[in-house]
Amino acid sequence: MLESARPLVVDPQPPTFLPAVDIVVPVHDEEAGLEASVRRLHGYLAERFPLDWVITVADNASTDRTWGIACRLAAELPGVRAVHLDRKGRGRALRAAWSASEARVVAYMDVDLSTDLDALLPLVAPLVSGHSDVAIGTRLARDARVVRGPKREAISRIYNLLVRTTLRVGFSDAQCGFKAARAEAARALLPDVEDDAWFFDTELLVLAERRGLRIHEVPVDWVDDPDSRVDVVKTATADLRGIARVARHPAREAGRRSPVPPDGLGGQLVRFASVGLASTALFALLFVALRGSLGAAGAVAAAMAVCATANTAANRRLTFALRGPAGRNRHVAGGLVLGLVPLALSLGALAVLDAAGVTDLVPQLLAVTAAGAAGSLARFMALRTWVFAARPAPAAAPAAVAASGLRSAATRRPEPVL
Repeated sequence: MLESARPLVVDPQPPTFLPAVDIVVPVHDEEAGLEASVRRLHGYLAERFPLDWVITVADNASTDRTWGIACRLAAELPGVRAVHLDRKGRGRALRAAWSASEARVVAYMDVDLSTDLDALLPLVAPLVSGHSDVAIGTRLARDARVVRGPKREAISRIYNLLVRTTLRVGFSDAQCGFKAARAEAARALLPDVEDDAWFFDTELLVLAERRGLRIHEVPVDWVDDPDSRVDVVKTATADLRGIARVARHPAREAGRRSPVPPDGLGGQLVRFASVGLASTALFALLFVALRGSLGAAGAVAAAMAVCATANTAANRRLTFALRGPAGRNRHVAGGLVLGLVPLALSLGALAVLDAAGVTDLVPQLLAVTAAGAAGSLARFMALRTWVFAARPAPAAAPAAVAASGLRSAATRRPEPVL
């Protein structure tokens, strides 16, 4: 998905050499912290980074003074350039900057510099040497040191569990804002990455793994930015759509794993249970996130709607090994109908707690989660025997049957004459 318009590039002090590493900092309305972060990054690279480098500030449709600050920094600091795009999207900014880069390795990091910069050399060294094709920072490794609140921690772990379960990939942290790739690997992958927003990272990594590229992981020290303005619900919804799209994508990538065969009741139950665990975790996360704004009942309804859709899509592909558009709308509708049962049970559980005067978060969360999980076996059997059951082919019309018979007769080899 290539941009039709060329981005505006400001590079008052172009390097006289081809840099080993191009570090892209994608920004949108970051006037408050941009200058301090770029100067800090520039100072670190100038003093402590042993490879030739360039910093690219990639502004995607900022409406504040971000672009002006980026241009001034490019004019003042050697090795800094600025790129401007008229459309918003972190993935779009990375696509444009990486595609135009002349460096051997392209990287990016979030503008808040949440990741300790000492991890940069371990990130890019395997790529410069040719040992690996893609490198990612991971906050979920045992050796990582992470400082962030429980809500962000839960969101990260649940999202990555969902990615690993539904897309069957091995990398641990899809959305840490600290990644790099060999330039030739990036150029080979970018045309097939459809997302231009937050799911860009995940899709790029899935494609890389399916094509057999080596992905190097670096445990990082990471401190959460308390001023993060990411819309959790909007981003989570977009990510779920991205996961569903990638899960049903045609198997065009070399090295992609073959579909899961319909290996009978036992295998289906195992995969159904795995999807159910991820779905339950997602429901709990959405309920906690939405309860304050929608109330307990509204949060249950919204979370159930999202989870029923995602659960049906995941079970369609993973549990019952169905691909393609045939029957998809009927399957989604059937999954939503089945979702009415746990919705009714959860709302009933809330009503019982409310009648008893219990309104605390923890009892409500436990009650609605348990109610939603109740009847899982019945749901599995309904999916297996109703929603995803194979429908008999419609009977052929008499004219079609006659035509078929005529074609058979016409192509039948004549009997030998004795």
